[in-house]
Amino acid sequence: MSSHAHDHRGVPLAAPDRPAAGAAAARRRSAALGALLTAVTVLPAAVLVVPDATAGAVPAAARALGLGDARVPALLRATGLSLPALALTVPLAAVAARRLPAWAVLATGLVVLLGGLGAVRFAGSVPLVGAVRAVQGAGAGIALPASLVLVWERRNAALSALWAGVLAAALLVAMPVALHAVPPPRTGAAASGWPAALAPFPWLAGAAAVAAVLGVLLRGRVPWTLPPPRLAERGRLALPFVPVAGFAFLTVVAAHGWSPGARLVVAASALAALAGIAAAGGAEGGPSGCAVVMVATGLLTYPLAAPLSGLAAAGGPPPGMLPPAAAALAAVTGALAASRARPRAAVRAGYALMATGIALALAAGPTGRWTPVVLLVPLGTGAGLALAASLRDAQVGAALFGLSLCFPAVLTGQLFVLSLQADRLRRADAPAGAGHLDALAGGYRAWLLAAGAAAVLLAAVTLRVIARHRRAGERHDRAGQRHGLTGQRDDRAGQRHDRAGQRHGAARHHGRAAESAPAPEAG
Repeated sequence: MSSHAHDHRGVPLAAPDRPAAGAAAARRRSAALGALLTAVTVLPAAVLVVPDATAGAVPAAARALGLGDARVPALLRATGLSLPALALTVPLAAVAARRLPAWAVLATGLVVLLGGLGAVRFAGSVPLVGAVRAVQGAGAGIALPASLVLVWERRNAALSALWAGVLAAALLVAMPVALHAVPPPRTGAAASGWPAALAPFPWLAGAAAVAAVLGVLLRGRVPWTLPPPRLAERGRLALPFVPVAGFAFLTVVAAHGWSPGARLVVAASALAALAGIAAAGGAEGGPSGCAVVMVATGLLTYPLAAPLSGLAAAGGPPPGMLPPAAAALAAVTGALAASRARPRAAVRAGYALMATGIALALAAGPTGRWTPVVLLVPLGTGAGLALAASLRDAQVGAALFGLSLCFPAVLTGQLFVLSLQADRLRRADAPAGAGHLDALAGGYRAWLLAAGAAAVLLAAVTLRVIARHRRAGERHDRAGQRHGLTGQRDDRAGQRHDRAGQRHGAARHHGRAAESAPAPEAG
């Protein structure tokens, strides 16, 4: 074919490229499917190591380990190490997930998690129990940031919203599902089966590992689309590590040795520090305050949902699995709805729904029949809506920074509610029976009041971050407009200078022409 035929309009030049474009679109869809499988399996597997479902198995564990009553608090401290280990690991894993291949970081986290789940059968002493639970938390903390990076790489609004909704849903249903999977042992049952309470869902981590392998195969050789991390981003991701490490240490030390008042001081200080860090470091990556919303999500989901299951285990009305399931569905639905709403309006609506759920729970009472429904469903909807909306326009560094603050906020909420309930139990001096349930319910009611105040505080901080980001954007736009006007003035001055130079050149040319012209002859 001649070159003229190649340039002619009638020759279909784009036809040979259509199969290549279709193959590229198919590869992108396969990669998105792999990221979807990872999000819906890794998040539940990681979050479900947070609940400590061994409360009903403590007598059997004490008999199997030969512990007296004085050693039971040490056992409870050891079984609760998964959440501090997870909160401590996430900031370091966030840095690793941005500097190393995210699939490799995810695989490392899942291997560590599976190792911790499989080692429960060898937990024959209190230190080994603590080590097993800490390994489980560390594996979950490594896997969570990697799953976020793999989802953010796809640059798909619906997929990112689904990740946010699944995170909120997992935090809401973690404790009810764990307690449902680990019922209290029957009287006279053998004590050898108590380690199963340390790992109620080993199959879920296995499903996450299978999904990760499928994700690698489905992703293929799709090019990496996220920009490399800058030095400022790496520093911001590592910023929460030191305060989170100090807070985790204080939580472990104070869990059973300090008075409830001292623990409440630690929790209040931690909440103020988390809100300050989120407001100071989270505004650079997104216009909707995603770091502060992450703190609110961690503080108001698991610490509000888990004690309801504890009240049911202590003798309250059993709520069943329907309210947590409805809350999980509401969280995912609210998150997907955020992809079609204005982000700032959706964040405000999410906070309003969470505050409404807390107010309805206060009106219904901690042990009311409808309390789980009126609390968890608005709470799940609001958390999913606000979290997905705040992450919608955020950069990956800001999303990882917020995730680093989410689980310290979960730990803060747990310290709040457990300290309030311990204070009521100490005042009531009621180890068992109706007085015990009333003391736990009174502590939970006080926590609902504190959580409502915290929701209002965090909403105000989020709105301030949003307003600050908007003002910064307006200043940047005005500076750009001034720069453009200056450039236009410079262009006009340059044009005038060019015209003056042209006139000066024309005059000089005319003068030289006059000098070189022949003089007229004399008459």
